Amino acid sequence: MEWYPRHRRDLPWRHTRDPYAIWLSEVILQQTRVKQGLPYYLTYISTYPTVQDLAAAPEDEVLRHWQGLGYYSRARNMHHTAQQVVSEYDGRFPETYAELLKLRGVGQYTAAAIASFAFDEKVAVLDGNVFRVLARVFGLAQDIAAPASRRVFQVLADQLIPAEAPAEFNQAIMEFGAIQCTPVNPDCLFCPLQTQCYAFQHGMVNELPVKSKAKAARTRHFHYLVLRHADTVYMRKRGPKDIWEGLYDFALTEKDVADLSAVELLQAVEALGGQLSTSRAEEPVQAMRHILSHQKVEAKFHPVWLHEPLSAAALKTSGLAAFTLPETNALPKPILIANYLDKSWK
Repeated sequence: MEWYPRHRRDLPWRHTRDPYAIWLSEVILQQTRVKQGLPYYLTYISTYPTVQDLAAAPEDEVLRHWQGLGYYSRARNMHHTAQQVVSEYDGRFPETYAELLKLRGVGQYTAAAIASFAFDEKVAVLDGNVFRVLARVFGLAQDIAAPASRRVFQVLADQLIPAEAPAEFNQAIMEFGAIQCTPVNPDCLFCPLQTQCYAFQHGMVNELPVKSKAKAARTRHFHYLVLRHADTVYMRKRGPKDIWEGLYDFALTEKDVADLSAVELLQAVEALGGQLSTSRAEEPVQAMRHILSHQKVEAKFHPVWLHEPLSAAALKTSGLAAFTLPETNALPKPILIANYLDKSWK
Protein backbone atom coordinates (compact mmCIF):
# COMPACT_ATOMS: atom_id res chain seq x y z
CA MET A 1 0.00 0.00 0.00
CA GLU A 2 2.99 2.32 0.60
CA TRP A 3 4.66 1.20 -2.62
CA TYR A 4 1.63 1.70 -4.89
CA PRO A 5 1.14 5.51 -4.85
CA ARG A 6 4.82 6.01 -5.74
CA HIS A 7 5.04 3.49 -8.57
CA ARG A 8 1.63 3.00 -10.16
CA ARG A 9 1.10 3.70 -13.82
CA ASP A 10 -1.34 6.43 -14.82
CA LEU A 11 -4.08 4.46 -16.58
CA PRO A 12 -7.48 5.86 -17.60
CA TRP A 13 -9.62 3.21 -15.88
CA ARG A 14 -8.01 4.15 -12.56
CA HIS A 15 -9.66 7.56 -12.71
CA THR A 16 -13.24 6.32 -12.64
CA ARG A 17 -15.69 4.46 -10.44
CA ASP A 18 -17.95 3.73 -13.40
CA PRO A 19 -18.51 -0.07 -13.36
CA TYR A 20 -18.99 -0.08 -17.14
CA ALA A 21 -15.58 1.45 -17.82
CA ILE A 22 -13.94 -0.78 -15.22
CA TRP A 23 -15.61 -3.90 -16.66
CA LEU A 24 -14.56 -2.90 -20.17
CA SER A 25 -10.92 -2.52 -19.12
CA GLU A 26 -10.91 -5.85 -17.29
CA VAL A 27 -12.36 -7.76 -20.24
CA ILE A 28 -9.81 -6.23 -22.61
CA LEU A 29 -6.87 -6.81 -20.25
CA GLN A 30 -7.61 -10.49 -19.71
CA GLN A 31 -4.73 -12.32 -21.45
CA THR A 32 -3.55 -8.96 -22.86
CA ARG A 33 -0.71 -6.69 -21.75
CA VAL A 34 -1.61 -3.13 -20.75
CA LYS A 35 0.47 -1.59 -23.56
CA GLN A 36 -1.39 -3.68 -26.15
CA GLY A 37 -4.83 -3.32 -24.58
CA LEU A 38 -4.84 0.42 -23.88
CA PRO A 39 -5.56 1.54 -27.49
CA TYR A 40 -8.45 -0.93 -27.66
CA TYR A 41 -9.88 0.38 -24.39
CA LEU A 42 -9.72 3.96 -25.68
CA THR A 43 -11.40 2.90 -28.93
CA TYR A 44 -14.25 1.11 -27.17
CA ILE A 45 -14.87 3.77 -24.53
CA SER A 46 -15.00 6.49 -27.20
CA THR A 47 -17.09 4.47 -29.70
CA TYR A 48 -19.43 3.08 -27.03
CA PRO A 49 -19.44 5.56 -24.10
CA THR A 50 -22.22 3.68 -22.27
CA VAL A 51 -23.28 0.09 -21.85
CA GLN A 52 -26.41 0.95 -23.85
CA ASP A 53 -24.26 2.03 -26.80
CA LEU A 54 -22.31 -1.23 -26.74
CA ALA A 55 -25.46 -3.32 -26.38
CA ALA A 56 -27.03 -1.66 -29.42
CA ALA A 57 -23.98 -2.09 -31.68
CA PRO A 58 -23.93 -4.79 -34.41
CA GLU A 59 -21.81 -7.79 -33.43
CA ASP A 60 -19.69 -7.52 -36.60
CA GLU A 61 -18.77 -3.96 -35.63
CA VAL A 62 -17.86 -4.98 -32.08
CA LEU A 63 -15.67 -7.80 -33.41
CA ARG A 64 -14.07 -5.48 -35.97
CA HIS A 65 -12.89 -3.14 -33.20
CA TRP A 66 -11.50 -6.19 -31.36
CA GLN A 67 -9.42 -7.32 -34.35
CA GLY A 68 -5.88 -8.18 -33.32
CA LEU A 69 -6.57 -8.84 -29.62
CA GLY A 70 -7.30 -12.56 -30.01
CA TYR A 71 -9.58 -14.71 -27.87
CA TYR A 72 -12.59 -13.38 -29.74
CA SER A 73 -15.02 -15.17 -27.44
CA ARG A 74 -14.21 -12.35 -24.98
CA ALA A 75 -15.63 -9.80 -27.42
CA ARG A 76 -18.75 -11.87 -28.10
CA ASN A 77 -19.32 -12.41 -24.37
CA MET A 78 -18.71 -8.71 -23.76
CA HIS A 79 -21.36 -7.78 -26.32
CA HIS A 80 -23.84 -10.28 -24.86
CA THR A 81 -23.16 -9.08 -21.32
CA ALA A 82 -23.83 -5.48 -22.32
CA GLN A 83 -27.18 -6.59 -23.72
CA GLN A 84 -27.85 -8.57 -20.54
CA VAL A 85 -27.12 -5.54 -18.32
CA VAL A 86 -29.50 -3.42 -20.42
CA SER A 87 -32.31 -5.98 -20.62
CA GLU A 88 -32.13 -7.57 -17.16
CA TYR A 89 -30.64 -4.81 -14.98
CA ASP A 90 -32.09 -1.70 -16.60
CA GLY A 91 -28.67 -0.61 -17.83
CA ARG A 92 -27.06 -0.60 -14.36
CA PHE A 93 -24.34 -3.05 -13.41
CA PRO A 94 -25.02 -5.20 -10.33
CA GLU A 95 -23.28 -3.76 -7.27
CA THR A 96 -22.22 -6.96 -5.50
CA TYR A 97 -19.70 -9.70 -6.26
CA ALA A 98 -22.39 -12.40 -6.05
CA GLU A 99 -24.69 -10.63 -8.53
CA LEU A 100 -21.86 -9.76 -10.91
CA LEU A 101 -21.03 -13.45 -11.21
CA LYS A 102 -24.42 -13.96 -12.87
CA LEU A 103 -23.31 -11.96 -15.91
CA ARG A 104 -22.10 -13.91 -18.91
CA GLY A 105 -18.34 -14.03 -19.24
CA VAL A 106 -17.82 -12.51 -15.79
CA GLY A 107 -15.75 -14.88 -13.69
CA GLN A 108 -14.46 -14.65 -10.15
CA TYR A 109 -11.56 -12.33 -10.98
CA THR A 110 -13.59 -9.85 -13.05
CA ALA A 111 -16.45 -9.83 -10.55
CA ALA A 112 -14.02 -9.11 -7.72
CA ALA A 113 -12.36 -6.33 -9.69
CA ILE A 114 -15.64 -4.56 -10.49
CA ALA A 115 -17.08 -5.08 -6.99
CA SER A 116 -14.01 -3.63 -5.29
CA PHE A 117 -13.02 -0.90 -7.76
CA ALA A 118 -16.52 0.46 -8.38
CA PHE A 119 -18.37 -0.40 -5.16
CA ASP A 120 -15.65 -0.87 -2.49
CA GLU A 121 -16.72 -4.41 -1.67
CA LYS A 122 -14.12 -6.28 0.39
CA VAL A 123 -13.33 -9.10 -2.04
CA ALA A 124 -9.81 -9.90 -3.19
CA VAL A 125 -8.85 -10.26 -6.83
CA LEU A 126 -6.81 -13.20 -8.07
CA ASP A 127 -5.04 -12.81 -11.39
CA GLY A 128 -1.66 -14.08 -12.57
CA ASN A 129 0.13 -11.18 -10.92
CA VAL A 130 -1.52 -11.80 -7.55
CA PHE A 131 -0.88 -15.56 -7.70
CA ARG A 132 2.81 -14.84 -8.32
CA VAL A 133 3.20 -12.30 -5.50
CA LEU A 134 1.43 -14.52 -2.96
CA ALA A 135 3.29 -17.67 -4.01
CA ARG A 136 6.69 -15.98 -3.67
CA VAL A 137 6.08 -13.93 -0.54
CA PHE A 138 4.37 -16.73 1.41
CA GLY A 139 6.20 -19.71 -0.16
CA LEU A 140 3.10 -21.39 -1.56
CA ALA A 141 4.04 -24.38 -3.75
CA GLN A 142 0.55 -25.31 -4.94
CA ASP A 143 0.20 -25.56 -8.72
CA ILE A 144 -1.54 -22.33 -9.74
CA ALA A 145 -2.82 -24.03 -12.91
CA ALA A 146 -4.81 -26.50 -10.80
CA PRO A 147 -8.37 -25.36 -10.02
CA ALA A 148 -8.14 -26.79 -6.50
CA SER A 149 -5.29 -24.40 -5.68
CA ARG A 150 -7.45 -21.34 -6.19
CA ARG A 151 -9.16 -21.67 -2.82
CA VAL A 152 -5.81 -21.68 -0.98
CA PHE A 153 -4.78 -18.42 -2.64
CA GLN A 154 -8.25 -16.89 -2.35
CA VAL A 155 -8.44 -17.52 1.40
CA LEU A 156 -5.05 -15.89 1.89
CA ALA A 157 -5.87 -12.90 -0.33
CA ASP A 158 -9.19 -12.37 1.46
CA GLN A 159 -7.35 -12.34 4.82
CA LEU A 160 -4.90 -9.71 3.58
CA ILE A 161 -7.30 -7.22 2.00
CA PRO A 162 -8.11 -4.28 4.30
CA ALA A 163 -11.79 -3.46 4.76
CA GLU A 164 -11.13 0.28 4.60
CA ALA A 165 -9.34 0.20 1.20
CA PRO A 166 -10.24 -2.87 -0.89
CA ALA A 167 -9.96 -1.10 -4.24
CA GLU A 168 -6.56 0.41 -3.45
CA PHE A 169 -5.21 -2.89 -2.15
CA ASN A 170 -6.38 -4.90 -5.18
CA GLN A 171 -4.91 -2.35 -7.57
CA ALA A 172 -1.69 -2.26 -5.57
CA ILE A 173 -1.02 -6.00 -5.44
CA MET A 174 -1.79 -6.43 -9.16
CA GLU A 175 0.46 -3.51 -10.07
CA PHE A 176 3.19 -4.83 -7.78
CA GLY A 177 3.13 -8.14 -9.66
CA ALA A 178 3.04 -6.41 -13.02
CA ILE A 179 6.05 -4.11 -12.60
CA GLN A 180 8.01 -5.19 -9.48
CA CYS A 181 7.48 -8.92 -8.87
CA THR A 182 7.58 -9.82 -12.57
CA PRO A 183 7.61 -13.38 -13.95
CA VAL A 184 11.22 -13.07 -15.16
CA ASN A 185 13.94 -10.95 -13.54
CA PRO A 186 11.85 -9.44 -10.73
CA ASP A 187 13.37 -6.38 -9.07
CA CYS A 188 14.22 -8.16 -5.81
CA LEU A 189 17.12 -5.84 -4.99
CA PHE A 190 14.79 -2.87 -4.46
CA CYS A 191 11.74 -4.80 -3.28
CA PRO A 192 10.07 -3.49 -0.11
CA LEU A 193 8.99 -7.06 0.76
CA GLN A 194 12.49 -8.50 0.41
CA THR A 195 12.98 -9.35 4.09
CA GLN A 196 9.55 -11.03 4.36
CA CYS A 197 9.65 -12.82 0.99
CA TYR A 198 9.97 -16.59 1.37
CA ALA A 199 11.15 -17.08 -2.22
CA PHE A 200 13.90 -14.45 -1.90
CA GLN A 201 15.10 -15.71 1.47
CA HIS A 202 15.24 -19.32 0.27
CA GLY A 203 16.58 -18.75 -3.26
CA MET A 204 13.32 -19.88 -4.87
CA VAL A 205 12.33 -16.79 -6.86
CA ASN A 206 12.68 -18.69 -10.14
CA GLU A 207 10.83 -21.76 -8.81
CA LEU A 208 7.70 -19.96 -7.58
CA PRO A 209 4.94 -19.89 -8.48
CA VAL A 210 4.58 -23.52 -9.52
CA LYS A 211 2.61 -23.86 -12.74
CA SER A 212 2.20 -27.08 -14.69
CA LYS A 213 2.88 -26.84 -18.39
CA ALA A 214 0.02 -26.72 -20.85
CA LYS A 215 -0.32 -29.40 -23.50
CA ALA A 216 1.79 -28.90 -26.60
CA ALA A 217 0.00 -26.89 -29.27
CA ARG A 218 -1.20 -28.88 -32.26
CA THR A 219 -0.42 -27.77 -35.80
CA ARG A 220 -3.16 -27.21 -38.38
CA HIS A 221 -2.55 -26.68 -42.09
CA PHE A 222 -4.98 -24.18 -43.64
CA HIS A 223 -5.10 -23.82 -47.41
CA TYR A 224 -7.05 -20.69 -48.21
CA LEU A 225 -8.57 -20.29 -51.67
CA VAL A 226 -8.53 -16.55 -52.30
CA LEU A 227 -11.27 -16.51 -54.94
CA ARG A 228 -11.38 -13.26 -56.91
CA HIS A 229 -13.32 -11.90 -59.84
CA ALA A 230 -12.90 -8.38 -61.20
CA ASP A 231 -12.60 -6.08 -58.15
CA THR A 232 -14.17 -8.47 -55.64
CA VAL A 233 -12.95 -11.26 -53.39
CA TYR A 234 -15.06 -14.01 -51.88
CA MET A 235 -15.12 -14.40 -48.10
CA ARG A 236 -17.32 -16.19 -45.61
CA LYS A 237 -18.26 -15.91 -41.94
CA ARG A 238 -16.81 -18.65 -39.76
CA GLY A 239 -19.25 -20.80 -37.81
CA PRO A 240 -19.26 -21.96 -34.19
CA LYS A 241 -17.20 -24.66 -32.44
CA ASP A 242 -13.85 -23.63 -33.87
CA ILE A 243 -11.38 -20.75 -33.69
CA TRP A 244 -12.40 -17.30 -34.90
CA GLU A 245 -16.16 -17.82 -34.59
CA GLY A 246 -18.06 -14.99 -36.27
CA LEU A 247 -15.00 -13.63 -38.11
CA TYR A 248 -14.50 -13.59 -41.87
CA ASP A 249 -11.94 -15.55 -43.84
CA PHE A 250 -11.63 -17.17 -47.29
CA ALA A 251 -12.79 -20.51 -48.61
CA LEU A 252 -10.76 -23.06 -46.67
CA THR A 253 -9.38 -26.52 -47.29
CA GLU A 254 -7.75 -27.98 -44.18
CA LYS A 255 -5.28 -30.82 -44.56
CA ASP A 256 -2.85 -32.82 -42.44
CA VAL A 257 0.05 -31.80 -44.66
CA ALA A 258 1.57 -28.50 -45.76
CA ASP A 259 1.04 -28.93 -49.51
CA LEU A 260 -1.99 -28.66 -51.77
CA SER A 261 -1.46 -30.05 -55.27
CA ALA A 262 -2.66 -28.30 -58.42
CA VAL A 263 -5.24 -31.06 -58.92
CA GLU A 264 -6.53 -30.69 -55.38
CA LEU A 265 -6.73 -26.93 -55.81
CA LEU A 266 -8.74 -27.28 -59.04
CA GLN A 267 -11.08 -29.81 -57.42
CA ALA A 268 -11.63 -27.55 -54.41
CA VAL A 269 -12.47 -24.56 -56.65
CA GLU A 270 -14.88 -26.62 -58.75
CA ALA A 271 -16.52 -28.00 -55.59
CA LEU A 272 -17.34 -24.40 -54.69
CA GLY A 273 -18.95 -23.87 -58.08
CA GLY A 274 -16.05 -21.87 -59.51
CA GLN A 275 -14.20 -22.06 -62.80
CA LEU A 276 -10.56 -20.99 -63.09
CA SER A 277 -9.77 -18.13 -65.42
CA THR A 278 -7.18 -19.02 -68.07
CA SER A 279 -6.47 -15.40 -69.02
CA ARG A 280 -4.42 -14.58 -65.90
CA ALA A 281 -0.96 -15.76 -65.00
CA GLU A 282 -0.60 -17.95 -61.95
CA GLU A 283 0.25 -15.95 -58.83
CA PRO A 284 2.63 -17.13 -56.08
CA VAL A 285 1.27 -18.87 -53.02
CA GLN A 286 1.95 -17.02 -49.77
CA ALA A 287 2.65 -18.82 -46.52
CA MET A 288 1.96 -17.29 -43.10
CA ARG A 289 2.01 -18.61 -39.56
CA HIS A 290 -0.26 -17.73 -36.66
CA ILE A 291 0.36 -18.93 -33.10
CA LEU A 292 -2.62 -19.38 -30.77
CA SER A 293 -2.54 -20.48 -27.15
CA HIS A 294 -3.51 -24.07 -27.95
CA GLN A 295 -2.71 -24.49 -31.62
CA LYS A 296 -0.47 -23.29 -34.41
CA VAL A 297 -1.94 -22.43 -37.81
CA GLU A 298 0.30 -22.87 -40.84
CA ALA A 299 -1.62 -21.07 -43.59
CA LYS A 300 -1.06 -20.97 -47.31
CA PHE A 301 -2.98 -18.50 -49.46
CA HIS A 302 -3.71 -19.65 -53.01
CA PRO A 303 -4.79 -16.75 -55.29
CA VAL A 304 -7.54 -17.96 -57.64
CA TRP A 305 -9.00 -15.79 -60.40
CA LEU A 306 -12.42 -16.95 -61.54
CA HIS A 307 -13.62 -17.01 -65.12
CA GLU A 308 -17.01 -15.66 -63.99
CA PRO A 309 -18.68 -14.73 -60.69
CA LEU A 310 -19.97 -17.51 -58.47
CA SER A 311 -23.65 -18.22 -58.98
CA ALA A 312 -26.27 -17.46 -56.36
CA ALA A 313 -26.69 -21.20 -55.79
CA ALA A 314 -22.92 -21.63 -55.26
CA LEU A 315 -22.85 -18.73 -52.82
CA LYS A 316 -25.73 -20.19 -50.82
CA THR A 317 -24.13 -23.63 -50.66
CA SER A 318 -20.65 -22.42 -49.75
CA GLY A 319 -21.58 -19.56 -47.45
CA LEU A 320 -19.34 -17.23 -49.45
CA ALA A 321 -20.15 -13.65 -50.41
CA ALA A 322 -18.41 -11.15 -52.69
CA PHE A 323 -16.76 -8.08 -51.15
CA THR A 324 -14.77 -5.18 -52.56
CA LEU A 325 -11.52 -4.18 -50.85
CA PRO A 326 -13.12 -1.30 -48.89
CA GLU A 327 -15.84 -3.68 -47.76
CA THR A 328 -13.28 -6.23 -46.51
CA ASN A 329 -11.68 -3.49 -44.42
CA ALA A 330 -14.92 -3.13 -42.51
CA LEU A 331 -15.29 -6.87 -41.83
CA PRO A 332 -14.13 -8.42 -38.54
CA LYS A 333 -11.25 -10.72 -39.49
CA PRO A 334 -8.60 -12.84 -37.78
CA ILE A 335 -5.34 -10.89 -37.74
CA LEU A 336 -3.89 -13.56 -40.03
CA ILE A 337 -6.40 -12.64 -42.74
CA ALA A 338 -6.03 -8.89 -42.13
CA ASN A 339 -2.26 -9.16 -42.49
CA TYR A 340 -2.59 -11.09 -45.74
CA LEU A 341 -4.95 -8.53 -47.23
CA ASP A 342 -2.73 -5.65 -46.13
CA LYS A 343 0.32 -7.28 -47.61
CA SER A 344 -1.02 -8.87 -50.78
CA TRP A 345 -4.11 -7.23 -52.18
CA LYS A 346 -3.09 -4.26 -54.27
